[in-house]
Amino acid sequence: MHTIEQLEAKLAEPSEALVKQLSAIDGDIVVLGVGGKMGPSLARLAANAVRAGGLGKRVIGVSRFSSSETRQELEAAGVETISCELLDDEALKALPNAANVIYMAGNKFGTTGREHFTWAMNTYLPGRVAEKYKDSRIVVFSSGNIYPFMPVGGGGADESIAPEPLGEYAQSTLGRERIFEYHSHKYGTPMTMFRLNYAIDMRYGVLLELARAINEGRPIDLTTGYANVIWQGDANAMALRSLAIASSPPAILNVTGPETMSVRWAAGQMSQRLGKEATFEGKESETALLNNASKSHQLFGYPSVSLLQMIDWTAEWVLQGGATWNKPTHFQERKGKF
Repeated sequence: MHTIEQLEAKLAEPSEALVKQLSAIDGDIVVLGVGGKMGPSLARLAANAVRAGGLGKRVIGVSRFSSSETRQELEAAGVETISCELLDDEALKALPNAANVIYMAGNKFGTTGREHFTWAMNTYLPGRVAEKYKDSRIVVFSSGNIYPFMPVGGGGADESIAPEPLGEYAQSTLGRERIFEYHSHKYGTPMTMFRLNYAIDMRYGVLLELARAINEGRPIDLTTGYANVIWQGDANAMALRSLAIASSPPAILNVTGPETMSVRWAAGQMSQRLGKEATFEGKESETALLNNASKSHQLFGYPSVSLLQMIDWTAEWVLQGGATWNKPTHFQERKGKF
C-alpha cells in the first residue's frame, strides 16, 4: 500500500458476496452525506459492485461537496453526484427517490460549543430524511459511542445492551436512531441501525494515531487502553450488505473487528515496524467503549483485512510519508466531549 491510487482501489474492491447481495436488492442506491471520511470510498465500492454484476443500478452521492475534487473523482468512478444542503427542506424534497438509502450525514467533532448544530444534523435532519424516503430501505450510520463503557475483559457490548450515551454527541446519535425508529414504526420503513466504531484508512484512524505518536516521539495515553478497529473497506461492504437485512422495527447491527485490541500491544507492534520505541503515560482503565460485532460476522463473515495487515500497511504508510487527514478519532475521550 504505497499510493493513494492503490489505497482507493483496495477500498473500492467489491467481493463476490457483495455483488450477489446487491443483485438480490431492487432499485438504485442514494448515499446521503457522501462527502465525509467514508462516503467516497463507499460510493465507489457500490459503483464497482454494480458494474461487476451488470446490475444496472444508479449510485447517487449527495453532499454539500465543499471539495470539487471529491465530486469529480466520484463522477469519474461512475457515481452520479448532487450538491445539496440537506438541512434545506426544499432541496431535500427535490432529491431523486430511490429504493435504497445509505444515511451517512451527521456531526461529531466540533460539537462542544456548537451543540445546536449537532442536534440539528443528528436528530432534526433524520426526521426530514425519514419522511422523504419512507418508501425506501435505509441503512442508518450510527456509532458504538451510544453504548456504556464496558469491562475490558467482557467481550464488548452486543446489540442486547441498552444504550447509555455519554455527552451530547452520543446523546444526539441515539436521538438519530430513535427518530428513524419512530418513522420505521409509523410507515413500516425497513431500516438497519449500523453501529460502527473505528474504521481504519491509512489516512486516519486509531492505528495511524498510534503510529504518528511513536514516529514523532510523543507518549501514548493508556487511560483508554483498549479499542476496536475495522478496515474501512470491510465496514463499507457491510453497510451496503446491511440493506438486505433492513426490517421494521429496525434491525440493529454492531460493526467492528473481532478483537478487543490492546493499545499497548498495538503500539508495540507498530514500534517494531517503525524502528522506534513507543512510550506511554497513564494506566489502562478497567473499562472502554467496546463493541461485540459477532452478529455482523455471523451474517457477513469476518473482515477480509486482518488487524496485523492494517498495522503493516499503516506503518509502511507513515514510513514513506503518506498523505494523512487531520481527523483524529478521539478514541481516548472518556467524558463524551467532542
